[in-house]
Amino acid sequence: MKRLLLVAALVLALAVPAVAAGPAGQMNYGCGLGASVFKDGQANDSLLLQLVATFLNGLCGNGTFGITSGTSECAPTSKSASADRLNEFAYRNLDDLARDIAAGKGETVSTVADLLNVPAESRPAFYRNLQARFTEIFPSPAVETAHVVEAITTIAAQG
Repeated sequence: MKRLLLVAALVLALAVPAVAAGPAGQMNYGCGLGASVFKDGQANDSLLLQLVATFLNGLCGNGTFGITSGTSECAPTSKSASADRLNEFAYRNLDDLARDIAAGKGETVSTVADLLNVPAESRPAFYRNLQARFTEIFPSPAVETAHVVEAITTIAAQG
């Protein structure tokens, strides 16, 4: 039994550094609870703390939620961050956005193009498409912001 424990310890001692090794300052344990607990970077240079952080991430299984929500020291995807900014912008500027889309130009449609990363050479066509599909984007005066954003992103994706 003692030999088995000794062999297991030796295998771990040799295998773990190979798996966890990386450039100095690199977070080898991903995101999740372990990353939140050790977010000050003290685990980056310690193999034991990296293993504990990895164990906590795996044990709690909150990495997936963290990735989609941008919590638990996980960075949100650029698309979700952009969508959040677009939702907030549309909510705060819905009347001005309706006016500018109807006109086919203006500061708010320019900002929407920026938030959606529409290339500069494609913007005139994007503005024309928004203007042409105004009644799709704003089907009624009481339209919900979510509908407006969904319609705009659909139009942007269609090119």
